[in-house]
Amino acid sequence: MRIEQMYTGCLAQGAYYIESNGEVAIIDPIREVKPYLEKSKEDNAVIKYIFETHFHADFVSGHITLSKESGAPIVYGPEAQTSFDAIIAKDGEEFKIGDITIIALHTPGHTLESTTYLLRDKDGKDHAIFSGDTLFLGDVGRPDLAQKAADMTQEQLAEMLYDSLRTKIMPLGNDVIVYPAHGAGSACGKNMSKETVGTLGIQKQTNYALRSDMTKEEFVKEVTDGLLPPPSYFPLNVKMNKEGYADIQEVLDRGTRAFSPKDFEALANETGAIILDVRHQNEFVKGHIPRSIFIGIDGGFAPWVGALIGDVKQPILLVTPEGREEETVTRLSRVGFDNTLGYLEGGFKSWQNEENEVDTLDSISADVFKTKLSEDTPVFDVRKQSEYSVSHMEDAKNTPLDFINKHFSEFPKNETFYIHCAGGYRSVIAASILKSRGIHNLVDIAGGFKAIEEMGIALTN
Repeated sequence: MRIEQMYTGCLAQGAYYIESNGEVAIIDPIREVKPYLEKSKEDNAVIKYIFETHFHADFVSGHITLSKESGAPIVYGPEAQTSFDAIIAKDGEEFKIGDITIIALHTPGHTLESTTYLLRDKDGKDHAIFSGDTLFLGDVGRPDLAQKAADMTQEQLAEMLYDSLRTKIMPLGNDVIVYPAHGAGSACGKNMSKETVGTLGIQKQTNYALRSDMTKEEFVKEVTDGLLPPPSYFPLNVKMNKEGYADIQEVLDRGTRAFSPKDFEALANETGAIILDVRHQNEFVKGHIPRSIFIGIDGGFAPWVGALIGDVKQPILLVTPEGREEETVTRLSRVGFDNTLGYLEGGFKSWQNEENEVDTLDSISADVFKTKLSEDTPVFDVRKQSEYSVSHMEDAKNTPLDFINKHFSEFPKNETFYIHCAGGYRSVIAASILKSRGIHNLVDIAGGFKAIEEMGIALTN
């Protein structure tokens, strides 16, 4: 038996490849399925089942394409309803993969169909659980994402989650390995660990939601406390995972078409496409296409696109580092953004060479900012509220990037103001959005809060 976690950092998501005696199970695959097919071929093994722990909201799973390519059936837990052929497992139903057994444990609460898969080894011993979004390391799945579809409140779903954890998972042995669907950085929970594999015994000791003396009322209160609104693209991803989606090769073929600067500009005007610039923030600051949006490929790219652009049907045109066009389209497709129309051939340099209009972003170092700082200097901190509450500049206003659209009216329209995040990535995203809406009287603080701290500027908490 071999278990391999195939982790996708930008999604903070773990898919799983399980092989035993020439047969393979895949759990929660991401959209590009080639690695699973290649790995099974290398092992001279056959993919027998594709297990889905639930209808994912934060990414588009590769279950449909992988089933088509491999011939393996898709398995969901009880209560799942799909528009494609799938095995809807009964609670406790067993599936043989080589010498091992995978058992579907229905664990509703995060969603109604949420299912944890228990792996028993060839000797019948409980070895591991693949807990999806039911149990994370340090946290549990948020119970508010499925409330509309389930016609239930988040409190009612939290009560179900409490029961699922205590009747299906906590009775298992302490040595059982926990393989969750997500780690730190995912919006599917609140306080996930950076670790991506652990044991159930450690979780019983350290995970607030698994306290043995915790009442259901206490659980509901703690699990629902401080939940931020989910990103707007989540329901759209659920819909795609339930109903199906275009083959990724079609998305890649369309999205990797190259356009000259002239044709690129014409297509943007014709379609209303967002021009998405994914270069490094330092390059964007120095020069970019007017009204383009910056979200760098080397940051938390796909989740930020989903959170800030929101509509997966929005046409997108790309400005990318040379050679990273296909990677960018692929990563957009992971969160359901399939309507990429193409990219600027030759990158931003070709735009400049044609003597087209170019915009820049005012950005200063923290030491220069310190010389301009006074009691009434408007400063906006676009970090998360949790970061801001730990420490922030005196009088700085918190306008988290996640909800920048809701804070739009708070930014001065004429007076110069300053904007920062933790290290410089998110503030440039925020600045690009503001500039695309006609607010140009802003200055980015390069290096963000880290640089501000190092300059000894007064902070509070």
